[in-house]
Amino acid sequence: EVQLVESGGGLVQPGGSLRLSCAASGFNFRGYAMGWGRQAPGKGLEWVSDINFSGGSKAYRDSVKGRFTIFRDNVQSTLYLQMNGLKPEDTAVYYCAKYPGPGTNGASEFRNYVRGQGTQVTVSS
Repeated sequence: EVQLVESGGGLVQPGGSLRLSCAASGFNFRGYAMGWGRQAPGKGLEWVSDINFSGGSKAYRDSVKGRFTIFRDNVQSTLYLQMNGLKPEDTAVYYCAKYPGPGTNGASEFRNYVRGQGTQVTVSS
């Protein structure tokens, strides 16, 4: 059974940083692309970033480029999202997701992928 457990969320002031983690189990982690999405209060789920199976290909939504970094540890089966320069509009529940294959050409179908329970990120002064 695929299990994805996010952690690392919390309350941070604008301009601050957080590192989210997603511990994966129940599948061959190193064989699949992974991604992060988020859902703000009253809004739909949106794709944030993804990374291919090897970590050699990464993509970000425009609003987080230059501030967020996605990376993975295929030995520890863990996905990360380093978030710097956080803004109030980054406030959301953040989810990691397992993609259906090794590549990242499925961002448009992100909402259909297996996700974890999410971790809350709140950016406020």
